[in-house]
Amino acid sequence: MRIKALDWERHDLYIYNKVVDWFAVIEKELASPLILAENIYNIDEIGVLLSVLNSLKVLVDKNELRNYRGAWVKRTLITAIECISADGRYLHPLIIWPAATHCSNWTVHPTPRWHFGHSETGYTDSAISLYWIQHVFDLQTKDRAKNNPRILINNGFGTHESLKVIKFCYENNIILCRLLSHTSYKLQPCNVGIFGPLKTAYYEEVERLYWGGSNMIGKQHFTLLYDRARGKALNS
Repeated sequence: MRIKALDWERHDLYIYNKVVDWFAVIEKELASPLILAENIYNIDEIGVLLSVLNSLKVLVDKNELRNYRGAWVKRTLITAIECISADGRYLHPLIIWPAATHCSNWTVHPTPRWHFGHSETGYTDSAISLYWIQHVFDLQTKDRAKNNPRILINNGFGTHESLKVIKFCYENNIILCRLLSHTSYKLQPCNVGIFGPLKTAYYEEVERLYWGGSNMIGKQHFTLLYDRARGKALNS
């Protein structure tokens, strides 16, 4: 029997009351007749290692001692901000490069309406979060909402709820619903239902590129591979 390590603060005994509180809060919001499924959204970030290969089952000689496969591995983590709706839609992503600037040759694959940002760490920051809410989320959901309130469920990271983000949401009838700490691995819709298949599909595309003769996966390959993976994994 194999068991996984789990932070005690994420154990059921410790988060039970938080989960109960969460459903009490979200139930109150969803009870409003103005809240429609098409206006309920969940945002989360997925970190994708650029070129890590999966393990494989292979046929080898019984005397073969090697239990690894050779590959040029560049452990670069690229972050994508994804957003899904309760009626089975998904918005265009925002890709965050781990770099001081954005290079045009990283995005030669056509990705209409995708957005791109960059940070030294490759993670989101307050500026990127504000850009996302203004230029990605609001622009892709406002017309559909027709002045009805929009609910946006998020992890509650500080960058997602900066003063500027909260002010913009208040002015544009966006209700931020923050998941409580240490509960997202069970309650976060993107994390629970979407990101597992999405990562699997991405690494299958990486594998396919290696089998096609590529010796190294670089940033210039990412949008093509990630676009294909989204086509497989993101569905209603």
